[in-house]
Amino acid sequence: MPTITATPEQISRAYKVVAESTKAASSNFYYAFVTLPPDKRKAVYAGYSFCRMADDIVDNGELGDQAGEALNSLKTKLAEAYAGKGVGDMWLALGHTLNKYPINVQHLLDVVDGCQMDLDGATYETFDDLKKYCKRVASATGLALIEVFGYDDKRAVDYAVDLGIALQLTNILRDITEDLEIGRVYLPANELAEYGVSIEDIRSKKVTPEFTRFMKFQVERARQYLQSGMRLFPLLDKQSRSCPEIMTNVYEHLLSKIEKNKYDVLNRRTGLSRFQKLLLISGVWLRSRGIRFV
Repeated sequence: MPTITATPEQISRAYKVVAESTKAASSNFYYAFVTLPPDKRKAVYAGYSFCRMADDIVDNGELGDQAGEALNSLKTKLAEAYAGKGVGDMWLALGHTLNKYPINVQHLLDVVDGCQMDLDGATYETFDDLKKYCKRVASATGLALIEVFGYDDKRAVDYAVDLGIALQLTNILRDITEDLEIGRVYLPANELAEYGVSIEDIRSKKVTPEFTRFMKFQVERARQYLQSGMRLFPLLDKQSRSCPEIMTNVYEHLLSKIEKNKYDVLNRRTGLSRFQKLLLISGVWLRSRGIRFV
């Protein structure tokens, strides 16, 4: 396949397409991405669109037994995009991003491999097993993002890994019921047994004292990873810090809401309204510019 020489107009249109795709996804992340400088924002939209595509392949359930083949196809198209041979707006924008920023393509391949783990059966015996999954689907994304954000200190890599683990653990705790409905249990089996929590209790939405203790432990661990990940912020380029700060703020509030609801994630949906998210964004954005309210 020959290299495709795109015009500036085609590249501009491609970035507009991935921006609209990211906005339509209504992700918590979209509200953080808008704080980035224009060029970095466009690059993040392209990367997010790729990760979202991989996630949708395994979550939509529309492809059935062909989902694994579709994931493999993503890897092929990713290589083509990196080589300047991508066909279609998303691949054109992603290829342009990969050649503009020092992103290791392996990070995006890791995301696809993480999605493959969902197809292979989402059950985990230990936390170490679960952490491997979190690193692939979330930390790998963070490692790609910090190359767009910009950093000089190598410690940023470890902190980005921890931040990704924290965000994914929070998602897991928030979505226990939804995941169980599609046959996925992202809770370490040995820890469930240790706390005396059964899958049947969870399926029956019984918030037992054992489940409450289990959830308290899980929330505390997620928060520890979050606090470690926050050490990333001062190591990033100043113009990019607000983005991960907003992500972290949103997830801190989600963990706090789980606590406020007495760890009942089985009967009560944990989420933030658009207004609450906008308040968080404005607060971080104003603080980043030295504006504080007394």
